[in-house]
Amino acid sequence: MKTNLLCWALFATITSLLTAEEPARFDRSVKVTQNFEAAIPHPAQQKAVAEKLAALEKKTGRKPNILWLVVDDMGYGDPGCYGGGEVIGAATPNIDRLAVGGLKLTSCYSQQTCTPTRAAILTGRLPVRTGLTRPILAGDKVTKNPWEGEVSLATLLSEAGYYTLLTGKWHIGEGKGMRPHDVGFDEFLGYYPAQKEISQRVDERRYPGLVLDPDRMKMFEGVGPDDHLTHGFKGGKTEQLAQIKSTEDMGKADQVLADFTIAQIKKLAQGDKPFFIEHCFMKVHCDNFRNPDLGVLSESKYAYKEAVAEVDLHVDEIVKALDEAGVLENTFVFFTSDNGPQMDAWPDSGYTPFRGAKGTTFEGGVRVPGIAYWKGMIKPGRTSNDVFDLMDLFGTAMTLAGVAIDKLPDDRYYDFIDQTSFLLEDEGKSNREAVYFWWGTELMAIRMKEYKGHVKVVLPQSTHMHIDLALVHDVGLAPWIFNLHLDPKEEMTVGHRRDPWLASVLGKLKAHAATMKKYPPKNIGL
Repeated sequence: MKTNLLCWALFATITSLLTAEEPARFDRSVKVTQNFEAAIPHPAQQKAVAEKLAALEKKTGRKPNILWLVVDDMGYGDPGCYGGGEVIGAATPNIDRLAVGGLKLTSCYSQQTCTPTRAAILTGRLPVRTGLTRPILAGDKVTKNPWEGEVSLATLLSEAGYYTLLTGKWHIGEGKGMRPHDVGFDEFLGYYPAQKEISQRVDERRYPGLVLDPDRMKMFEGVGPDDHLTHGFKGGKTEQLAQIKSTEDMGKADQVLADFTIAQIKKLAQGDKPFFIEHCFMKVHCDNFRNPDLGVLSESKYAYKEAVAEVDLHVDEIVKALDEAGVLENTFVFFTSDNGPQMDAWPDSGYTPFRGAKGTTFEGGVRVPGIAYWKGMIKPGRTSNDVFDLMDLFGTAMTLAGVAIDKLPDDRYYDFIDQTSFLLEDEGKSNREAVYFWWGTELMAIRMKEYKGHVKVVLPQSTHMHIDLALVHDVGLAPWIFNLHLDPKEEMTVGHRRDPWLASVLGKLKAHAATMKKYPPKNIGL
C-alpha cells in the first residue's frame, strides 16, 4: 500500500505542475509512464480510497478477496437493472439486487468477442498486442504460444500471496503452456472452449451432418476442442473428469461449476490466504440447453431466457456463499459479460438496445453490463455513465492486492487504467479518458466522453448477421462521429452538423495508433 501511495503522490505532483502551466484541455488524461495508458488524475479521490483500503486491511488483517463473475455473450439489455429482465421474459432479481447494492456502470466496455476480452482482463493489454485477436477454433494452429512472455494477473496475485482459481470457460488456448494453470492460476476447474464447440458433438437435431456421420465425426475429433470437465493445478496434474455426452450434460454444466466455486469459497475463507476467483459461466453462449434438474425458470421458457435465469440463480448462490463464509465484507465482486449478444444465433441470443452485436465495434457488440459490489466499501445505489474498460479490472486488482506497477516489464505497452478510486469512492469519477476498439488487427473506433468516432465499421448484410454475413468497411470521406447522449443507437453522425471541433477525439485515436509503432504487436498466426 505504501508503494501505491508513493506512486499517487508522484502522480499528483506531476499533475499539479502540468495543470499550473496548461489551460484546460478536452483530453484530461496525463501520461506519467511512457508504456502505460494515460489516466485522468484524481488525487483527492485516490488518497481517500487508499486510506479506506488501509483501514479495512487493518481491521481484517489481510488483503481483500476478489471475485469476478463473467457471463458469456450476455447482452446489455438482458438483466432487469439494464432494462431487460422480466420485461423480456427472464427476470433477474439477484443480478438486479447486486446492482442496487453497489455501483451500476452504464458505459462499461468489453472487446467485440470472447477470447480477446478474456485475454485483455488477465494481461491488462489490448488483444492486438498479445495476438489473441479472436477465438482459437477447431483446426487453428497458432505459430507461437501467445502467453509466452506475458505476465498474467493470476501470476501477479499468486506471487502476492493470493490463492488464484479459474472456474468455468477458459477459451484462451488449451495446448500445454496455454491453460489457466500454466499461466498463473493455482487451480482450474472448467472447460477450455465455449458451449457450442462442445455440444455440437451430441446435438443431432442441429448438427446431423456431424453427429450422424461417423467418418466426419472422426475427422472432427482430430481437430476438435476438448469436451471434458478438466481439473488442473499449477505445477501439478491435469485430469480429465466427466465428458459431455448429451445436451442434458451441457445443460447441467453451470450448476456443477457453481457448486465447485461455492465449495471453494467455503474452504478458502477458512485459510490464511486471500483469494482471487474468476468464475466464468458457460451460459449464455449458444447453444443453450435447460438444466433439467432446475425445472422452468423463466416466463419465456425459451432456451436463452432459461439460461439467463439460471445465471441469475447461480449469482445469488455464489454471493450467498461469501456471506455465509463470513467474507462478503472483505470481497470485491464484479459482474459482467465478455461481449454483446451473439445475434447470429438468434433466437438463442441476448438483447441489446444498441446498434450492432457481438463481432462488431458498434455499441451493441462492446457495451456490456458492469456491476461493482462490495458490502461496506461501495456505496449502494450508485450509477455512473463514466467510461470503464474491462481491462481496468487488471489494474484495480493489482491495487487491491498491493502489487506495484514496477512488477510489470517495461518493454511492452499496458492499456489498463487503475479504477480503484472510481469504484470505491462514494462519488468517484472514472480515471479513464478513452476506450479504443479493435477488430482483429484493424483499429476501428474510439469512445471519449459522450462521443464515439469510427474510422472503420462492421456492417451486416442481413438481419442479425453480424459475424457470418458481415463486411468490414472503411467509413469513407470522414470518420463517423456519434453523440451517444443524443443518439445511443449510432444512427446519425454529428461531425459537420453539430461538432466539427471533434478532431480532438480523432487526435486521441491517432496517438493511440502510434503506440503500436513503438511497441509492435505480436503475431501468433491468427
